[in-house]
Amino acid sequence: MSLFEDFVVYLCSSPTALLGVVALLLVLHLVSKSFTSQEYRKVPPGPRPLPLLGNLLQLDLKRPYITLCELSKKHGSVFTVYFGTNKVVVLAGYRAVKEALVSYAEEFGDRDVLPIFNDLNRGHGILFANGESWKEMRRFALTTLRDFGMGKRLSEHKILEECHHLIQEFEKHEGMPFDTACPVNHATSNIISAIVYGSRFEYNDPRFKNMVRRANENVRIVGSASIQLYNMFPRLVSWIKNRQLLLKNLVMIVRDVKELMMHLKETLNPDFCRGLVDCFLIRELKEEDSCVKDTHYNENNLIFTVTNLFSAGTDTTATTLRWGLLFMAKYPHIQDQVQEELSRVVGSRQIQVDDRKNLPYTDAVIHETQRLASIVPMAIPHKTSRDVTFQGFFIKEGTTVFPLLTSVLHDESEWESPNSFNPSHFLDKEGQFIRRDAFMPFSAGRRVCLGESLAKMELFLFFTTLLQHFRFTPPPGVPEEELDLTPAVGFTLNPTPHELCAVSRQ
Repeated sequence: MSLFEDFVVYLCSSPTALLGVVALLLVLHLVSKSFTSQEYRKVPPGPRPLPLLGNLLQLDLKRPYITLCELSKKHGSVFTVYFGTNKVVVLAGYRAVKEALVSYAEEFGDRDVLPIFNDLNRGHGILFANGESWKEMRRFALTTLRDFGMGKRLSEHKILEECHHLIQEFEKHEGMPFDTACPVNHATSNIISAIVYGSRFEYNDPRFKNMVRRANENVRIVGSASIQLYNMFPRLVSWIKNRQLLLKNLVMIVRDVKELMMHLKETLNPDFCRGLVDCFLIRELKEEDSCVKDTHYNENNLIFTVTNLFSAGTDTTATTLRWGLLFMAKYPHIQDQVQEELSRVVGSRQIQVDDRKNLPYTDAVIHETQRLASIVPMAIPHKTSRDVTFQGFFIKEGTTVFPLLTSVLHDESEWESPNSFNPSHFLDKEGQFIRRDAFMPFSAGRRVCLGESLAKMELFLFFTTLLQHFRFTPPPGVPEEELDLTPAVGFTLNPTPHELCAVSRQ
């Protein structure tokens, strides 16, 4: 039975809910002219919505980004869709997204906090907050992450240390097929953990394993069709199982973070910061001593800043790295060229960040992995901070905006072969690496990913070190062409569960 059918059955079994829907339909019918009539100011076009349902019947809730890309071909680069009764303006293609997020950074810079994100973050932290609290927490996080070496030598040392542990995990499988998800997730999670908490975790630490599992599970579930339905009708379908699982995970995540914070608080040395949590606690004490009113340095902001960084720092980098390894197994001729370049330029010594400039083909492969995988296809929703006229269309203050990042990374007017894995997108005629303006996997503007420099360093060092040590192949008997590149359903696009062989090259 489909989600829509489940919804209908629920309404039929609940007279109160059914009466509420009928009343809402009557009201919507009376004001339906607002959907169809042209205002005195030109609004973005779009498919005609139905009362209550909006364009729900035209959307694939499991993969809405595909539907929205298709709709953009008919309605243009700036168009309107209705997720239920919620009006959404979609920005498609490089030019529209770049202009909105960069040239109109203030107007399109607010975060639209969907019901599920409000349930999980309660307006605290960085990713799903607005106003002065968001500004202060983002500023604090950026400053502190830089102080702890984000994108610098200190981070490089942490990543290279973690590369050693990850290699050991891969070697345990002795060339036999295994799922790369857990070890890769643990490795990337340890980088952000070392920066946030001041130390890494052992891969077999039960609490650490559960923290990573819950974070990844929440990212996956948030992108499910049932949660999309909840975001449209939060009062009607708050009972859905996936929402209850998200809230249950949240309770356990907060418990773990509080326990780790308590230990750090008990051993805090104001003269020596081990990580971001220490810096926050010291700042909190200073604000208390100064009797600062309405301080943003409180327990809730610390908890949700940490959980935001932990989830984002684990899932996105690990997902991209797993796509990279899958592409190498899928396209062995490209893996050959990467490994030839690594052998010629680096040899058997430890790879360093400074090697990147001498590894143009490898760098191009990493960028092409990010482009084609397009792991955050719709970005995190934005909201207009004021009325704005954009590309000739009037968009009201408070309108939800989806910058369709996947339409940028697959823009046919910007990429020679947008739907194929082609490292030449990032190489000139002489084989040297070139930057492309339409390469925007980290978004842009006020809400650009604050961990971009760290993620770039992680991807380069993890990917090259693994390719230096292993040959990645499909399981025995599985041809390369049978490796499935269809992404799994989720808020970020992970590869479908699969196994690879990591055959030692030593």
